[in-house]
Amino acid sequence: MDWNAQLYDQKHAFVFQYGEDVIELLCPKAGERILDLGCGTGHLTKLIQQEGADVLGIDSSSMMVDKAVEKFPDVDFQVANAEKLVFENEFDAVFSNAVLHWVKDQRALLDGVYKALKTGGRFVAEMGGKGNVGVIISALRKALQEFDYKQQAETRMWFFPSLGEYSTMLERSGFKVTYAVHYDRDTLLNDQEEGVEKWIAMFGAAFLEGVKAEDKEQIIKKVTKMVEPSYRKGDGWYADYKRLRFIAVK
Repeated sequence: MDWNAQLYDQKHAFVFQYGEDVIELLCPKAGERILDLGCGTGHLTKLIQQEGADVLGIDSSSMMVDKAVEKFPDVDFQVANAEKLVFENEFDAVFSNAVLHWVKDQRALLDGVYKALKTGGRFVAEMGGKGNVGVIISALRKALQEFDYKQQAETRMWFFPSLGEYSTMLERSGFKVTYAVHYDRDTLLNDQEEGVEKWIAMFGAAFLEGVKAEDKEQIIKKVTKMVEPSYRKGDGWYADYKRLRFIAVK
């Protein structure tokens, strides 16, 4: 899939804003060579550069990379596939925020990151963990079934592993896991209940591929109503994010 970079920046800035404290976990140092894997529109890449690191941001979306180059012309960005990394013993660290759960071939990804790192280099990342956005996924599946879109209801877009599952995968690729945590992080959606529709448009559009326009509108309304008891808290709507964060060393 490609991404709407403008919508990402305007309505889903929480993705990179929540990633800022993952940079604290990375603790970049002046002179280090760092790869930002899945850099999006480049906000976190720029913050890493400001710490004095020599950073390269890569993303599979040309729209995201174009936006990153426009916003931060002094930072190095490239379009690249996370499953086909070509680097070897080049980086002191690989950083990734809210990206790994999109990658289908996890073995290719982890082997590529391992190969890209220097010995002793660290892989610092946060991704969706087990149960992430389970409420909205369940609502989407149920609403699609009710409208007789059985194929769409079976859509599998993400890989949300448990802590033990992903730690084992990292170890199988040669890493030593030195830190890992799985935690709940309710995430405020912009624009109240309209934020549910915008979240689906940004992240879950594949569920609605092939759905008739008139049905799509009704399905989104139904999903919004179904998630409201869980998502509406006080004056805001909060999605049920579950995150997995780790440090792994080559």
